[in-house]
Amino acid sequence: MPPEHNAGAEHMLVSMLRPLVERGHDVQVWLSRYGSAHEPYTYRGVRVVPLEARLDFATVVRRADVLVSHLECVPSTSALARGYGKLVVVVCHNTHSATFRHMAAGGTALAVYNSLWMEREAELFFAEYPKSVRPDSSLIVRPPVFAEEYRTKPGRAVTLVNCNAEKGGRVLEVLARRMPDTEFLAVRGAYGEQILPDLPNVEVVEHVDGAEMRERVFARTRVLLMPSSYESWGRVGVEALASGIPVVAHPTPGLCESLGEAGVFVDRNDVDGYEAVLRKLATPAEYRLAAKRARARSAELDPAADLAAWCDAVESLAR
Repeated sequence: MPPEHNAGAEHMLVSMLRPLVERGHDVQVWLSRYGSAHEPYTYRGVRVVPLEARLDFATVVRRADVLVSHLECVPSTSALARGYGKLVVVVCHNTHSATFRHMAAGGTALAVYNSLWMEREAELFFAEYPKSVRPDSSLIVRPPVFAEEYRTKPGRAVTLVNCNAEKGGRVLEVLARRMPDTEFLAVRGAYGEQILPDLPNVEVVEHVDGAEMRERVFARTRVLLMPSSYESWGRVGVEALASGIPVVAHPTPGLCESLGEAGVFVDRNDVDGYEAVLRKLATPAEYRLAAKRARARSAELDPAADLAAWCDAVESLAR
């Protein structure tokens, strides 16, 4: 199960694997990119095997009951699975054509989509393919966020996590210049050219591991910005909701589905609109109302039912 080093995708996959460990299963993650680790280690109950360990993945495949793969690892993992007669589960994090095309090679026992709209996009894609190459079955597992792991007392800053242009780095820069009396937090992302304004009201925070988001980001955040050009779901927004932090976002299909009525939606090209919303949320009454909606949506997104269905599905394949 070799994942790509993508923060959102990696968090989703680990969150899905943890319940399988809790049910007593032997779960291993084999990394597909070089990193700093050279020896296998355990992360939240999951055994992680770095690429540098130079161990034999094919031997593990031969012994496995079920393989789980995602992103660019799907073609190679599926090929190994076909060779050894193993079942493959593909976890889909986006609606890019490659995500669905990799499954169209056939042999996918279960496709896991992170949202209803992604499932609909997949249905449209596979409508042009013969039934024989489509996934045998599908399941929706919304990226699991355990609210108690993120819940904290909000801070004072307006925050953007990952400041590349597609995530809204330019929006943050313009807002910070227009609102010099407002504190902004710019969290450096793991990918993309970062737009980090050198302004007295902008504090730049280096890339934050998921386990440290509560203390280093959400405990300092009053409002979260998500003016992203594309989000298949928007996990960081759901993490913020756990603390009653309002999220002001561009209305991508994924963000509309994940944030629901708690989201405050403004087109990413309408910086005037973002400024107006931030000034409105500066009033206590408006903020209390937005925070109440955020906490209510967080409760609605309790991952227990999704994860139970996921574990049942994997166990049924293993049997």
